[in-house]
Amino acid sequence: MGEVILPFILIILVYAASATNPVPKGLSYNFYDKTCPQLEDTVRAALNPVFITDPTTAPALLRLMFHDCQVQGCDASILIDVSDSAPSKPSELGAKKNFGIRKRELINQIKSRLEIECPGQVSCADIIVLAARESVAISGGPRIKVPLGRRDSLSASSSEVADASLPSSDIGVDDTLSLFAKLGMTTQETVAIMGSHTLGITHCLNIMDRLYMPSNAKASSMDPRFEALLKFSCPEFTPLSQNTSFVFNDPSTFIFDNLYYQNSLQRRGVLRIDAELPLNIKTAGIVEHFAANDDDFFQEFTSAFLKLSYAGVLTGNHGVIRSMCNFVDN
Repeated sequence: MGEVILPFILIILVYAASATNPVPKGLSYNFYDKTCPQLEDTVRAALNPVFITDPTTAPALLRLMFHDCQVQGCDASILIDVSDSAPSKPSELGAKKNFGIRKRELINQIKSRLEIECPGQVSCADIIVLAARESVAISGGPRIKVPLGRRDSLSASSSEVADASLPSSDIGVDDTLSLFAKLGMTTQETVAIMGSHTLGITHCLNIMDRLYMPSNAKASSMDPRFEALLKFSCPEFTPLSQNTSFVFNDPSTFIFDNLYYQNSLQRRGVLRIDAELPLNIKTAGIVEHFAANDDDFFQEFTSAFLKLSYAGVLTGNHGVIRSMCNFVDN
């Protein structure tokens, strides 16, 4: 019975959350109705087989959207490769904070299909957002109705990746709240967007200081058994230059649920922000609420996802529709 009722509940939550987020000028929910009406079906059909064969795809595509939208806005700049013909436009992927970004090629594959079905109409930026939306939904999270109409950038910005545009792996609560407040997120929405850590992995590279630096006071007294597990998975003297080791963010690493908050309350947060959220007076009550109520988490996450997807969008006469996602058309 629960499986039948749940999708209906999620749809109600999506529309309620969407109503509280004014859509930026130039975006609309029916943007491609005439120019590419099969867009969302095409994206879903391309991704579903990949989700089945490789469950790591969903968290990878969600992360791809995060790392695109937080640098220059949601403009597909993260997909631009370094080109001999455009050496002054460096790729964003070379930045340390983009370590482990994967599945960019899926966006290119979807774009190629759409260039056959409706050439020159759909931006790579919109495809990234739709792919992330599908990733959340296929993993058990809310199906988020997103307005479309973004256009693609003409350049990337590796310098913005290096600065505070993307959060560092050791960011704390106050800096996280400040960072996402710039995108118009409330405290509740910021705690909800951190819930995306319920999917995927954390590379050992990002928690070595937290585990092994004596001068680095832990944000909390980590569960000793959990700390031992992390150290077993991330040995102290692993060469970081060859670091492919990782730990799961939570036991249901491929399911979008509220277990992230339950783990944080049990002192099993992997990153510093995961550990601090249940301790900070501004966020502790929200963590406890989301840990007990996944519907409210889904609603706030939907609202936060939409606000992230609105970041710095290019619309109308601004930006372009790139014919290939990884290159800027000459």
